[in-house]
Amino acid sequence: MSDMITADLVDLDLSADTKEAAARALAERMVSLGRVTDLEGFLADVAAREAQMPTGLDGGIGIPHCRSAHVTEPTLAFGRSAAGIDFGAADGPADLIFLIAAPAGADDAHLTILSSLARQLMNAEFTDALRSVGDTAAAAALIRGDETPDADGRTGGSADSAAVSAAASADTAAVSTTEDTPDTGDEVPQAPGGDARPFRIVAVTSCPTGIAHTYMAAESLENAGREAGVELVVETQGSAGFTRLDPAVIEAADGVIFAHDVPVRDKDRFAGKPTVDVGVKAGINRPAELITEVRGRAERGETTAAASGGTPVERAGDPGDNYGTKLRKWLMTGVSYMVPFVAAGGLLIALGFAIGGWEINKAPSVMDHFSWTQIDSWGALFFQIGGVAFGFLIPVLAGYIAYGMADRPGLVPGFVGGMIASNIAAGFLGGLAAGLLAGGVVLAIQRVRIPPVLRGIMPVVVIPLISSVVVGFLMFVVIGKPIAEAQKGMTDWLAGLSGTNAVLLGVLLGLMMCFDLGGPVNKVAYAFATAGIAVQDPSDSAMKVMAAVMAAGMVPPLGMALATTIRKKLFTPAERENGKAAWVLGASFISEGAIPFAAADPLRVIPASMAGGAVTGALTMAFGSTLRAPHGGIWVTLLIGKPVLYLLAIAIGTAVTTGLVILLKGLRKTGPGAPGEADGTAAPTAEAKQPVAA
Repeated sequence: MSDMITADLVDLDLSADTKEAAARALAERMVSLGRVTDLEGFLADVAAREAQMPTGLDGGIGIPHCRSAHVTEPTLAFGRSAAGIDFGAADGPADLIFLIAAPAGADDAHLTILSSLARQLMNAEFTDALRSVGDTAAAAALIRGDETPDADGRTGGSADSAAVSAAASADTAAVSTTEDTPDTGDEVPQAPGGDARPFRIVAVTSCPTGIAHTYMAAESLENAGREAGVELVVETQGSAGFTRLDPAVIEAADGVIFAHDVPVRDKDRFAGKPTVDVGVKAGINRPAELITEVRGRAERGETTAAASGGTPVERAGDPGDNYGTKLRKWLMTGVSYMVPFVAAGGLLIALGFAIGGWEINKAPSVMDHFSWTQIDSWGALFFQIGGVAFGFLIPVLAGYIAYGMADRPGLVPGFVGGMIASNIAAGFLGGLAAGLLAGGVVLAIQRVRIPPVLRGIMPVVVIPLISSVVVGFLMFVVIGKPIAEAQKGMTDWLAGLSGTNAVLLGVLLGLMMCFDLGGPVNKVAYAFATAGIAVQDPSDSAMKVMAAVMAAGMVPPLGMALATTIRKKLFTPAERENGKAAWVLGASFISEGAIPFAAADPLRVIPASMAGGAVTGALTMAFGSTLRAPHGGIWVTLLIGKPVLYLLAIAIGTAVTTGLVILLKGLRKTGPGAPGEADGTAAPTAEAKQPVAA
């Protein structure tokens, strides 16, 4: 580590009073030594990492860090603050601040050294020595390992002793056994079932950058494991890569601890084990509690079926989320998986109508009659493929709601319940109910104490069997018929809408589509519309609702695009560039095209968007335009009933949004360098987000 930190990178009298000022003061030292090429760019990367999760640790430590393209070589700067600086730790300000800068392509050797420092921070003797060291050279030597702290916290020793200490740490880093535990006379924790062997735990730690918290959590868990007298093996999934735990070690484990802020890689390896799943800071700050918790779950026979990382439900059940937040995430998981089926099936059905005419729904099966040279046969083919895709809507919705609640074990009862809802005409409401029931039943089963011998077959046999029976019984016998009747009532109400009622519904749907630009409220309105047309023969009113929803969703990006064209000086250069893309995004019914504008100026952009969306929704309903396709924007105009009036409604709504946003931006006070000055080259008021796919 001799090339990572020198006396010039140490400040023992750090005078900064905020974490941003502290990072800047330490980063300036890196810049002066040529370790960082762009101060502001590097600090932006540090701030982005800090925004993911505060980097303060209990014990008075702050460890801001990031990987950045502006770093030329792995570098560590250290600052000591007398007053303390708030880095978000639960126990108060930090007086020891380490700024770790790693290049975007840092090699494994350097990252391994940085991970060793992270482990050292869990050593009280090391931190005590840093608090008492008197000069910068000695502090740098201590951090490098050229000197080691004595038991009373003073520095001493040599690089050789440091190497011996590091080697000893490396020998014990992987496994903590009862051999490391002093004989205190206490009973050694045993595995479930009264085995003589110690309790065994496997753990995985990971953080967004994989530099610091990953290894600090591992060290903390290992130390706690030794103190508790359990065998504990940690897999650190850091930036330097990771070595998978031996499958035999996982198989022999009695429990699992995940301390992570990014998805655990290859999580399926741990399926069927009692599991505690927490953030990485919990692994650092309360490892003994986690060990106690996983032992308790093992004693009660509770198992958790793990799923691979990277799914939309990785954080669906975050600790601290209230029930309403979790419910929204579960429902949105189902909707997000359903939407591609809606889009593909709806567009295929619409193409079938466009090619074969409105009587194509009465065509015989293409299995019995298909002619390569007849256009009607191709229309029937598209229509029937689309119908098959639509047949998956309710099962997919229910299956992935259950997936969001209970992970993979929820899929089977969720799909079964969704298919029953589809067969008994319980529709969209039935799918919601089936998904929630399936997830709840699986969660309840997972809480039942299970003998260790049965845990291996729980995720693949027992849970799917029992949960499917329970959900099927409830859907067929108990709640299916009432839900089907409620679904029919809602359909009849929608079909009876006309005049003022229809216009008011259009206003409401337009407001919802433009409120959060692709967020949960937008998705609720979209799901309501698509559920209405997700049948072989949707009502005229249902197709009017779909038309209003898509038209309103196109308005925000189109309005912003037009505004940046008409009044360029009110927008920053970045916003003008986003405006060019917004034309295409809006025309394609991707409401998220307005997000960069809303992120920079939400108090003006969102109200303007909602006003235009409400006007468009009302006009579309009043004009009686219909839409069979659930997506496509202007590219499916030929499939729209009364297309001229439909486009007129979009144009009027776009004009309303444009005019209102120009008015609101023009009324605001402008300062030096703010948008609205004559040259129009001001910096943006906030960092604009990039559009995301609808």
